[in-house]
Amino acid sequence: MLDVSLLFKIGAIGIVIIVLDKVLKSAGKEDYAVITNLTGVIIILLMVINLISQLFTTVKTLFQL
Repeated sequence: MLDVSLLFKIGAIGIVIIVLDKVLKSAGKEDYAVITNLTGVIIILLMVINLISQLFTTVKTLFQL
């Protein structure tokens, strides 16, 4: 079952990434801002991939495949 706290975690990571991006870009560190953005996207994708894996496992057990 989808946990609401996971949505809050994804939202919090997004907010932190946006703040870090703005701070780094205003400090003239565009390279670090891009790396920070990519890291945030990768973290969120790993969380989503874990959910998809759980979904496939649930479907597999539901249909006894």
